[in-house]
Order: sequence, then C-alpha cells, then structure tokens
Amino acid sequence: MTEEEEEKRLHRRRFYKAEQEAGFVEAQSHETAQTRSPAYKLAFRDTDFLLREELRPVRFQLELLKCEMLLEEANIGSTLVCYGSARIPSPEAAQELIANAPPERKAVAERLAANAKYYEEARKLAYIASSKAIVEKGMREFVVCSGGGPSIMEAANRGAVEAGAETIGLNIVLPHEQAPNPYVTPRLAFQFHYFALRKMHFLLRAKAVAVFPGGFGTLDEFLELLTLVQTGKMKPIPILLFGKDYWNRIINFEAMADEGVINRQDLQLFHWAETAEEAWHVIERFYELD
Repeated sequence: MTEEEEEKRLHRRRFYKAEQEAGFVEAQSHETAQTRSPAYKLAFRDTDFLLREELRPVRFQLELLKCEMLLEEANIGSTLVCYGSARIPSPEAAQELIANAPPERKAVAERLAANAKYYEEARKLAYIASSKAIVEKGMREFVVCSGGGPSIMEAANRGAVEAGAETIGLNIVLPHEQAPNPYVTPRLAFQFHYFALRKMHFLLRAKAVAVFPGGFGTLDEFLELLTLVQTGKMKPIPILLFGKDYWNRIINFEAMADEGVINRQDLQLFHWAETAEEAWHVIERFYELD
C-alpha cells in the first residue's frame, strides 16, 4: 500500500507511532545545550528516567506486559511448569561432581549426585508432555516452562527440545552470573528483575506443575503455589511432588496437619511421584485426556 493509499483509508492512524516519533528525533541534526540535556529526551527512551525509584510501578507493569504479550503472540495457551534445584547434576556429570569435590564437600557432592535421577525424570516428563503436541483453538497446551537455569530447569527444557518442541525459560537477574540454559527457545527466553512478576508468570498459564528436589527458591515457589490453591486464589491444578524421601526429610507435612495449622485434606493438594510416567498419568486423569 502506497503512502497516498494509506492516507485515504478511513481508519488510518491520526498520530504517529512511538517508533516513528523516535526516528524523527534521531534524524534531527541540530545540537544545542537544550537538546543535549537529559530533560529533553523522550521519556520512553530515557533509561535513567525509567530506572528512577518512583518508576517502580511502571517497571512492574512492563515486566508483566512484555512476557504476557510475547507468549500470547507465540500461541502459548498453557504450560507444564517444572520447579527444581539449580545444583543437581545430570546423570552424565554426577561422577565428575564427586571426583572434583574437596574432601570436606565429598558427602554433599554424593548426595547431589544421588539425586541426578530427578534430572532424568524432569527430562522425561518434559519429553512426554511435548510429544503430545496438544493444540486447542489454535493455542498450544502443556508447553514446558522452567526457570531457564541449569540442572532440573535445564533437564525440563532439554526434554522438550528432544521432542521437537519450543520451550520457555523465565530467568531472573542475580548478583552472580545467571545465563539461560542452551535448550530454551530464544524467542521464549525471558529475563526478570522482580521475583514476584516471575512467579506470577510461572502460574498464569500453568496447567500442571512438577516440583523436584530443590532449595530455598524451589520451596518458595512450591509453598506459594500451595497457598494460592489452599486459599482459593487459584483453581486446583495437578501439583506433582517428586522425591518423597527428600521432601519428607525437609518438611514434616503430617506434623503440620497434626498441629492443626493446616487441614488434613490440604495434604491432598499435591500428588507424590517418582517417575515421569506416574506424573503424566495424574495429569491425564485430572484433565481426562486420551
């Protein structure tokens, strides 16, 4: 369509797009004390302004919108979310971890290596979900989503890729280096500043959540999910808890019920699983999948 034809359209835009306005500014050649001042910058192109303390609510909105819009454009209808440790090695790296551990860390390395089986189960579960390739009303269902990092997160993304599917990674900015694992689909690799917004995006499309052994981060995500379902803020979904021995060592769920701080039926909010097949069977039953 020519510029003249565009001008004659009844529903043509009355104002220039923001990117066009920014282009006008870049094309201007006049340099004065006024144009060089930070005050003269377009607000949406002024990084220093956007990073001011008072702009935190705007940055919250941007982190909510960016991920939401790009996932919608990618036709992501629902997700299978995988939570878990960033330290458990893959089975092929387990012996190397033990061999390279200093004497005082040998026992810890052996414990981590013993849990390498869950790397494989996360990988298998992601493969199963991605192999189903469920599409409903043009939207893809059970797209695998992880925190985008190493270990269990990598395993989930890896399994999806091995099934030929796209996969999501929701990374977080940390003081130490945190890069997306190589299995995250580049156009679905997101980076967050706010933990709260990242956790919200984990659950906005979640149709099932698999929780593998992990540390503080995994606990935070798992317990918040249980709280949301328990309080009725979120509709029930299959919550698969892998590693009964591990979790019962660090959380005494039965004692919480005995003490009355949770109801005994709250223990039914999640399902124990040891294998990917068991977990997927729970999901199939819940949604009455063929």
